[in-house]
Amino acid sequence: MRGDAPAAKGDLPLQPSSGQGITANALMPGGIRTGLQRHLDESSTDPEQEAIFDAYPWRTAQQGAATSVPLAASPLVEGIGGRYFENCNEALPSDVVPADGEADGVAAHALDPVAAERLWQVSEDLLAS
Repeated sequence: MRGDAPAAKGDLPLQPSSGQGITANALMPGGIRTGLQRHLDESSTDPEQEAIFDAYPWRTAQQGAATSVPLAASPLVEGIGGRYFENCNEALPSDVVPADGEADGVAAHALDPVAAERLWQVSEDLLAS
């Protein structure tokens, strides 16, 4: 985890502070090949789907945990919330999808503080009704 991530990047306001040291972040551990895949019915997939599945850049459980565990336990992210992490780092804004279609980062519109405030208000209104 980078300890030098600028506070302004992706720092959405968390509403309201509970004062109990609770923070929330999001992360993408990547596609992790586990024993769960054994439950897939191979007869229901066509060869094209199977080729995509086999070519996917699967990660091991350890590789997937490389982002999850430090985010949950590292003092480098203590008190930091409202961020998105991937590949062991805070994700940078990215609205550009490369030719291979595998975009990294977080969409810039997801970091809009005005939209975040509106979402919070709509959520409160829905819960109150």
